Amino acid sequence: MSEQIIAGPQALNSFVDYQAGAVVSKEVLRTPAGTVTLFAFDEGQGLSEHTAPFDVLVQIVDGEADIMIAGQTYAVKAGEMIKMPAGKPHALQAKKQFKMMLIMLKNPPAPPSA
Repeated sequence: MSEQIIAGPQALNSFVDYQAGAVVSKEVLRTPAGTVTLFAFDEGQGLSEHTAPFDVLVQIVDGEADIMIAGQTYAVKAGEMIKMPAGKPHALQAKKQFKMMLIMLKNPPAPPSA
């Protein structure tokens, strides 16, 4: 079971630590509406191109990353965020060490048709 933030202010940077040559992740919240996961990427590490069935919001907490969405590359740095739309191919690459908070928002079920 994931450790979840209960209440009160939290320092995002302290929830996950860098590890040499690795990508480290820690899920901090899971609900029926989605998940919040913190990641730490060592320099040169990344995630290969893939798609997600839901919209994803990424906020860079520390460092800088190249984020590719549907063939376009964005340099995103600490304090900035970017949306990765559902169904669009995306990938990440650490230009230098970086940490991010990833929020996956599940789409509500479609209402029944009349």
